[in-house]
Amino acid sequence: MSINSRSESYAAAGVDITAGYKAVELMKKHILRTKNEGCLDDVGGFGGCFGLNLDGIKNPVLVSGTDGVGTKLKMAILLNKHDTIGIDCVAMCVNDIICCGAKPLFFLDYIACGKNYPERIAEIVSGVAEGCVQSGAALIGGETAEHPGMMPVDEYDLAGFAVGVVDKEKIIDNTKMSEGDVVIALASTGIHSNGFSLCRKVFDIDNNNPDLYVPNEALGGKTIAETLLVPTKIYVKSVLSLIEKINVKGISHITGGGFYENIPRSIPDGLGAKIDKSSVKVLPIFDLIAKTGNISERDMFNTYNMGVGMSIVVAKDDVDEALAILKECGEDAYVIGEIVKSEDKIEIC
Repeated sequence: MSINSRSESYAAAGVDITAGYKAVELMKKHILRTKNEGCLDDVGGFGGCFGLNLDGIKNPVLVSGTDGVGTKLKMAILLNKHDTIGIDCVAMCVNDIICCGAKPLFFLDYIACGKNYPERIAEIVSGVAEGCVQSGAALIGGETAEHPGMMPVDEYDLAGFAVGVVDKEKIIDNTKMSEGDVVIALASTGIHSNGFSLCRKVFDIDNNNPDLYVPNEALGGKTIAETLLVPTKIYVKSVLSLIEKINVKGISHITGGGFYENIPRSIPDGLGAKIDKSSVKVLPIFDLIAKTGNISERDMFNTYNMGVGMSIVVAKDDVDEALAILKECGEDAYVIGEIVKSEDKIEIC
């Protein structure tokens, strides 16, 4: 950063470049938490450098994923709580790339804001850094862009992308899946980062409904607002531990579109996942959404994760060991269905 870099004219137009410099300085302590052996330089250059260690990998394949947080940002802004929303951003990317068995290597974020408040930007990045720590990825760079006139001064958007690596022969691609395999659920922490447009309508979030801030007995005394803001669970380390010991045949990250859209993505043609809905540990927030918004069960399972953040398919003989490994990693893992011969990729019954 140059101490001589200051444009009065640019500041008068709504962009204070010195605020950007301050934000970078404030976020550096958070970024340092994510450093691993691949990091080669400090934040602030034109590109993030990462040294790729390919020891033990015969045929490396890079796997990338990108996503944002969506309208969950509305809750962060309403509550003026910005230190967890970055976890969601990282989670949406790394949980995707782990589905093919890739180990996350690094992450970059992008924050667009109406006005750069350095302390708030640093708070957002602290969440991104926490997500990177949870997934073992290094935060090697990012960008903050001030967009006066494009969005209100108190609003921002957050997106990012992750890159991981997997040995080509170890890619999880569903080709070994067969009838009789078992579907295991990994419990979610809540809504995660999908379906918030429907939540906004159901709970009248855009009008800052006062009921959002009242302790709710159905939610264990928590408010709707704080329940909706609970960050997305990151499953990377648990899944990596599992695939080191078990032949995992398919993984689905349950995001927007719920069960009906995401589980079929890991199922080959000719087979389907038969899900026992009575076995699904539906979280109270989903019951509240359905009741308040008069949402059908079919639509709920086609919009939300319903308490299942990820599904994993393994052979029937491997179920007990897989559950033990996942539970040892701190996951609430349990069986929700099986793989059957079917032209329909999923049946919930």
